Amino acid sequence: MKQYILPSLKLTLVLLVLCSIIYPLFVAAVGKLTPGGGGDGETVKVNGKVVGYALIGQNFTNDKYFWSRPSAIGYNAAGSAGSNKGPTNPDYLKQVQNRIDTFLVHNPGINKKEIPAELVTASASGEDPDLSPAAAKVQVKRIAAIRHLHENKLNSLVDEHTDGPLLGFMGPSKVNVLKLNIALDELK
Repeated sequence: MKQYILPSLKLTLVLLVLCSIIYPLFVAAVGKLTPGGGGDGETVKVNGKVVGYALIGQNFTNDKYFWSRPSAIGYNAAGSAGSNKGPTNPDYLKQVQNRIDTFLVHNPGINKKEIPAELVTASASGEDPDLSPAAAKVQVKRIAAIRHLHENKLNSLVDEHTDGPLLGFMGPSKVNVLKLNIALDELK
């Protein structure tokens, strides 16, 4: 039995150093050498001032902006988590219904069936920064009325900020809400 204990302890120590110290330091060093955020995430700046991070959802509730996907964690980037409530949980169903009701109040002329699910359900991480083009376009009528813009101009803006699937076939098309709202503010 002693013949197995010493090699096991040595292997445990080697793996502990490798996995807990060397590998994380290597990943951090590679991250610091990457262009963009220097390992600190892709910051979005307006007039030289950081206004957010491109890969973390932001809370937009003002009617003159495109709304983000709801967050299960209150858009707190310190932790990533879903709500862990199943689709039959009464509290969850009430929360989704409240989001639907709120969306319909702020978007008159839209019926319940036109609301994409992502606008009333939180993502698994709770920090999703993107929407589908359909989820952005369903909000165009509200924003056009408030900002006194033509809907065609806003639809074009959404199209300009739509990223296609990765490599043309992996995943859905998406729109980064923060970048879209910045572009919206820059419209004359």
